[in-house]
Amino acid sequence: MERQVIVIVGPTCSGKTKVSIELAKKLNSEIISADSRQIYMYLDIGTAKPLNEDLETVKHHFINYLYPDENYNVSRFENDALEKIEKLFHNNKIPIVAGGSGLYIHAIVDGIFDAVNADDEFREEFNLKREKFGNEYWYEELKKVDPLSASEMLPQNWKRVMRALEVYHLSGQQIWKFQRDYKRETNINFIQFGIEWPREILYDNINNRVVTMISNGLVDEVKSILNAGYNSNLNSLNTVGYKEIISYLQNEISLDRAVELIKRNTRHYAKRQLTWFRKDKRIHWIKIQSGEQLKEIPDYIINHISNLK
Repeated sequence: MERQVIVIVGPTCSGKTKVSIELAKKLNSEIISADSRQIYMYLDIGTAKPLNEDLETVKHHFINYLYPDENYNVSRFENDALEKIEKLFHNNKIPIVAGGSGLYIHAIVDGIFDAVNADDEFREEFNLKREKFGNEYWYEELKKVDPLSASEMLPQNWKRVMRALEVYHLSGQQIWKFQRDYKRETNINFIQFGIEWPREILYDNINNRVVTMISNGLVDEVKSILNAGYNSNLNSLNTVGYKEIISYLQNEISLDRAVELIKRNTRHYAKRQLTWFRKDKRIHWIKIQSGEQLKEIPDYIINHISNLK
């Protein structure tokens, strides 16, 4: 029997969580979350985590997996996720991967490229200038030579910025091209589905979700995390929804301004997600225009994979 993994991708607010949960119920399976922020404990409202009742009904892996100050990288995620997938196969379950973090999805489906050797001289120069000019200096340099990779990073992810610049320095090629062409050898068939909305409706959904997050207590959630002793500069908190509320709590901006920034930055993030996923021609895109249509997707996916057998 073919080893199949169902992968559900799409931009934020597209309905991946809802679809994956209903699909897992129908297949009596479990979900591998490929979300680089839902992986952290306490970041609940701002990351739109599944409800506790859904987490109790359907087993999710890699949600609430790390403390906010734990170091973790995509290579470790690749190894951990593949290990979970093998266990699900062993239990005769079809693994369901769901998430919007392009690099995490890529790690599961194709693996992470890391074949270009390190350059100690370049790294020494990098660290000297980073200490002198800050993370933004090198991030701006990366945007000049590899804007697509830069769009998937933050200046604070300086190790990833360094690696992308190092690969370009040594090879003259953008790291995403190596990633695109790299395919880990595997006997698993990853069947990918993307949920696609008209842009105007998606953006309305995003704006409405942000309002709901605020009314559900996002400000208090951020306060609670900071009061627990977590540093506001942590990478886990340097993400849309949290960094803006932190700026508000530090009296740098008003709450209204923070809300508008969260809406804008989330829309920009959704656009970057779509740019990333549209590079992968293996994804089957499912076009919808309403939340009601989300209910039809699980059966569509089941019929699709049944026809592949």
